[in-house]
Amino acid sequence: MSATSIEKERIRNLNDKEINTDGAYVLYWMQQSQRDEYNHALEFAIEQANELEKPLLVVFGLMDDYPEANLRHYYFMLEGLLEVQKNLKKRKIRMIVAHGHPADIALKYGKDACCIVCDMGYLRHHREWRSKVSKNAKVNVFQVESDLIVPVEVVSQKQEYAARTIRSKVHKHLDKFLNELKTTKPKQSSLSFEDDGIDISDVKKACSQLKLDTNVPPVPQFFKGGTSHAKKRFNDFLSNSLNKYNKNRNQAQTNDISHMSIYLHFGQISAVWLARETLQQKSKEDVDSYIEELLVRRELAANYCHFNPAYDSFKSLPEWAQKSLDKHKDDEREHVYTRQQLEDAETHDEYWNASMREMRYTGFMHNYMRMYWGKKILEWTNTPEHAYRTLLAINNKYFLDGRDHNSYTNVSWIFGIHDRAWQERPIFGKVRTMVASGLERKFDTKAYIKKVDDLVKKAKN
Repeated sequence: MSATSIEKERIRNLNDKEINTDGAYVLYWMQQSQRDEYNHALEFAIEQANELEKPLLVVFGLMDDYPEANLRHYYFMLEGLLEVQKNLKKRKIRMIVAHGHPADIALKYGKDACCIVCDMGYLRHHREWRSKVSKNAKVNVFQVESDLIVPVEVVSQKQEYAARTIRSKVHKHLDKFLNELKTTKPKQSSLSFEDDGIDISDVKKACSQLKLDTNVPPVPQFFKGGTSHAKKRFNDFLSNSLNKYNKNRNQAQTNDISHMSIYLHFGQISAVWLARETLQQKSKEDVDSYIEELLVRRELAANYCHFNPAYDSFKSLPEWAQKSLDKHKDDEREHVYTRQQLEDAETHDEYWNASMREMRYTGFMHNYMRMYWGKKILEWTNTPEHAYRTLLAINNKYFLDGRDHNSYTNVSWIFGIHDRAWQERPIFGKVRTMVASGLERKFDTKAYIKKVDDLVKKAKN
């Protein structure tokens, strides 16, 4: 490995194979970090290409059957990838979006590479893909962390119990990993390489050529994919809402939130860039509150999925929570709903119905309502195990930011992960409960319903 400006803790050598100096290019297999700005893996790959006096080729593996993804997710992702492809072309870098299993695509294009650089993901299939590539590639494979602010194993070597146990651990490394990431100019162009991938210049047409679940429509009228849209939305947040963030972050009728979870999910924005921009603001209480979510809570979620192999199942929950929920699994439930009734927002609870409609029609839900939404599914289904499966399935189906380490952790929080035991109650046992009267005390629930009604009208027009 040649000299690099990237923090060494971000870089991991995934195999013991040699760099092939006779290769045609350095390959950056882009998968998690879907952006051309503040992308440590991309910049590392450019540095390696320049050192070897080779061009850089970027490839993205686009599969039809990504776990639980549907048209809504693919449309947003392809909007972002199209922007990346155009911007890399301006930097004289060819980016190919190739149809196939991501690991197979990486190995296909890796045959002619000097070495392979990949980014990092935290879910089971992400690790399996990278393991397959590192084992089967003929050349050196480097993994570069560009998703988190502080690499997960720098923070801790074990699963952390709660935010309070990880907070000091992540903060002590913060300054070291908040460096400005400068772009490196490639010495050689790779635009002479043929683009033999999918034409994504027309996102709608590209989606139609894939075998996708089309039952959940895209939502470009609410959220457009791409780094430029993420930055515009975030700059608006800094200018107009950050100074109200700590006060209003649990006020579901407002929009004083950044919506960055969607863009972070697809790697379309850098957490490092977000933190650096936030820390330049003057409203300390609001800055601290936002950094708590971006840094502590997000790193805790990555820690959970990285160190708990059962992160997406009921078995991942703390022993006290499993025992307590099992003790009360046969408690009488006043209301029991099927998954279809829940998806159709056909419950007796107008607040819950509004939250479900927000999710279904926009691909997003205010975070405070997500907690209430999840707690009620636990209360309204036959068993806690069935509740877990139902909640996760609906979450992953409709949310643009579902199906990632944050999302799996948020679902498990409903059932007790990263929380403590509370006063024992029917159905919930010692797991924290939430009630409608609590919402009414917390914020203007009628205004929230009105907000959702307006969003649904916009979606239908």
